[in-house]
Amino acid sequence: MPTISASSHPPSPSIERRKGGGGHGSSGGSHAGSGRGSSGGHNAPSDSGAPNGKSGGQSVPVEGLPSGKKGATLGGGGDKHTKVILKGEPFAGREVGGGTRPEVFGNSVYGSGYPGVPATGSVSGRSFPFFFWPVVYGGTTGASNHNYSDAENEYGTPSNTTRPGGQLVAAVFKSKSTGSNFRLVADNSSVTALLGILSTNCSSSLDAVVSSSTTVGNGSTPSPEQAVQYFRASSAVLTLDGYNNSAALSAGGAAPPSPLPNGTDTQLLGCLNSTIGGAVPLVNKGMDTGPPSLAVLLAGTLLVFVWTRLMRAVC
Repeated sequence: MPTISASSHPPSPSIERRKGGGGHGSSGGSHAGSGRGSSGGHNAPSDSGAPNGKSGGQSVPVEGLPSGKKGATLGGGGDKHTKVILKGEPFAGREVGGGTRPEVFGNSVYGSGYPGVPATGSVSGRSFPFFFWPVVYGGTTGASNHNYSDAENEYGTPSNTTRPGGQLVAAVFKSKSTGSNFRLVADNSSVTALLGILSTNCSSSLDAVVSSSTTVGNGSTPSPEQAVQYFRASSAVLTLDGYNNSAALSAGGAAPPSPLPNGTDTQLLGCLNSTIGGAVPLVNKGMDTGPPSLAVLLAGTLLVFVWTRLMRAVC
C-alpha cells in the first residue's frame, strides 16, 4: 500500500474546525456519542466536524467513477438521483447515486452505511449509492466468514487500481493521551482528501498522523475484526489497532459488537468519526464532465438548424 503524506494536503478552508480536544481513555463498552449509526453495531457521534448536507467544499478529482462523473466534493451533499450504469462499464446494469450526506454513517457491521438497507455483513450484489465501491480485506482475513472473500472476488483486491478513487490505502491517527492507533481505510483519493481536515479538527487529541504502507489483509492490520465504523456504503472504514470484535465474523451481522479495549481514546474516536462522516467526499448532482448524452447532442443540432433557418429568413 503506497505511502501517504499528511503535510502536503492542507485542510479545506470551507470546513469549520471542530472545537474541543483532549484525549480521554475508555473503560470499555460501546462507543462514545449517540444516534447516527444504523441499527446494530456501534453508533457514530451525533456532532459533525464538517458541514452536514451542504454541497460546497473542496473539489476532489476521482478517477474511475461511472456515468461520466469525474470528481467528488469534500463535505458535499451527495446526489439523491439514481442512474443505471451503462453497458461497457464495470457493474453495468446496477444503480449508482441516491445517497446523501445524512445517510453516510453506518456502524461496525460490514455492509452498513447503505441508505435504507439493513446491515447484514455482506456487500455482494449491492448498488453504489455513493458511487464508490465497498472496502475489501485481502488474503485469508475473515476466512471463517465467506462475505469477505466473496467481496474480494467481486470488487477485486485492495490493490485494485480500477476502483473509483484508486487502490485502498490507510492513514494512521495516534492518540496523544492513550497511544490508541486508529486507521482510516478507503480509496486513495478519499484518504488523501481527508488528511488535512482530520489533522486540523482533531489536532488537540493527536500525537501524530502517520503514513502507512501496511497491506490490507494477509494477516496484517487492519482486519475486519478491528472495524469500529463504516461510512459511505462501507466504502470507507475507521479501525482501531488491538480491537477484536468477534461479531465481525458472525453470520448476518446480527451479533452485538465486542466492547472497545480499555484505554481507548474515545475523545479522538469521536472527533475522527464525526469529521469523516461530515467531510468524506461525495459525488454531487451535476458533476458530470464526461461526453454529452445523445439527447444533448440532438438538442444542440436542432438549435443550430433552427438558428440557421432563421438567419436565412432575415437575410
